Amino acid sequence: MTSPNVLVILADDLGYSDIGSFGGEIDTPHLDRLAARGVRMESFYVTPRCSPSRAALLTGRQPHSVGIGILTRDDSPTGYAGSLSTDAPTIAEVLRDKGYLTALAGKWHLSSDTTTPNPTWPTQRGFERFHGILPGCSSYYQPELYEGDERLPPSSVAGDFYFTDDITATAVATVRTAAEQRRPFFLYVAYTAPHWPLHAPETVIAKYRERYRQGWDELRAERRERQRQLGLSAATTISAVDGEVPAWVDAPDTAWEVERMAVYAAQVEIMDRGIGRVLDELERQGGLDNTLVVFSSDNGACAEDLREEMGAFFGADICPPFTRSGDPVRIGNNPHTVPGPEDTYLSYGRSWAHLSNTPFRLYKRWVHEGGISSPLIASWPAGGVSSGEVVKTPAHLIDIFPTVMQATGADNASIGRSLLDSWRSGNPAADSEERELCWEHIGNAAIRRGRWKLVREASQPWELYDIDVDRGETTDLIDDHPQLADDLEQAWQRWAEANSVLPWEQVLADYAARGLPSSATQG
Repeated sequence: MTSPNVLVILADDLGYSDIGSFGGEIDTPHLDRLAARGVRMESFYVTPRCSPSRAALLTGRQPHSVGIGILTRDDSPTGYAGSLSTDAPTIAEVLRDKGYLTALAGKWHLSSDTTTPNPTWPTQRGFERFHGILPGCSSYYQPELYEGDERLPPSSVAGDFYFTDDITATAVATVRTAAEQRRPFFLYVAYTAPHWPLHAPETVIAKYRERYRQGWDELRAERRERQRQLGLSAATTISAVDGEVPAWVDAPDTAWEVERMAVYAAQVEIMDRGIGRVLDELERQGGLDNTLVVFSSDNGACAEDLREEMGAFFGADICPPFTRSGDPVRIGNNPHTVPGPEDTYLSYGRSWAHLSNTPFRLYKRWVHEGGISSPLIASWPAGGVSSGEVVKTPAHLIDIFPTVMQATGADNASIGRSLLDSWRSGNPAADSEERELCWEHIGNAAIRRGRWKLVREASQPWELYDIDVDRGETTDLIDDHPQLADDLEQAWQRWAEANSVLPWEQVLADYAARGLPSSATQG
């Protein structure tokens, strides 16, 4: 068999249940088709934030150990460097050396310096081609685009430009170029959808308004029922309703809430359409069956609230103060501002994120299941990957690196484990019960070993869950198993020390000494 292509697609802030094959009501026929010809992993874990997940994906290492402990703020020498360490090879670097065409279309978010080309930029980390943005998010209508190391002029985002479609066009062109050059490719498609701001064309938004008028309560129940019908045992238990989420009948401004979720859904649908275009091009070139395709989100759904005063915090590369026609951009979740157009900058809020993460607890930034569980789809018919199965094996984003290495015959320089055997058989690896998976982010911490998960919010007591039967984290069993909890806590401490995890109290003390608010860790 000839060398397989590798296509890794990463959504941004997509919730576990948003796409159809994981229970959602958003129209995602192309991802659902991919799931039908491949496998879904129901216990696939990422990190709870954008940059750490990208670091784990590309290097197969724990993000703290490669410089990305929080995001991309440079807190060295006492804190995290905020840039991806050059000591750990990326998938792109390894496959470039094997003759692959390597390309990134979309978001990088792994460099503390996004103004001056440096060794941490994509072109210096193995990507022969880069078209996209360097920071964590942007306007969908006028992002600051780079081609390689060169900033593109404003004319590059003129007319009916929409960033998701632009990412797709770059990906499709890359597939064509690889076919013309008769080279296998590694294509990393890092969409910013559906990360805020809520930007989408009216033609797509309109179809979703009626769908979301029933509100988040009914939709959450419907998603859970569909998950059961789809064979996802993750829906065995569902987390309690978030105390900060009002009942739909009591929610203020429900017409505006409908608009917010309708735009979010439109963003997801447009991404799905783009994925369909890439898959169709692969099929036209005769390469679809021998392409390892992996789709995931970078973290759980985002409950962040955007406020007007945050405009002073955002740089112009994240939120331009004016539209392309010169109108001021209105920042913040104001019910008088209808999301979607270029002159708005809103998020969809905690209540809709609660729906997106059905049936899990909490959100992006946390390490409860809602922050770290992702819908993963993998397909590779020529490589023997099963069709239509649900894989129950717990796995982590660090496992993508060794999986790609095994598929391409390259050397594995990561700490992860290849997932090919479980994707081919649908069965867990023999030693998966004893595998320990660990997390830390802004003081939130967790470890999963087999069926047990120990987890805490920053500065809060540990909680213990039997995750095999309680993915909703509804019943804390720590008082019933104190010795097990102590053992897991010690294992987590060993992991933290081995992977250069800084104590959260130390991070806060360092910020205080530098006169920075603790919110500086949230940028």
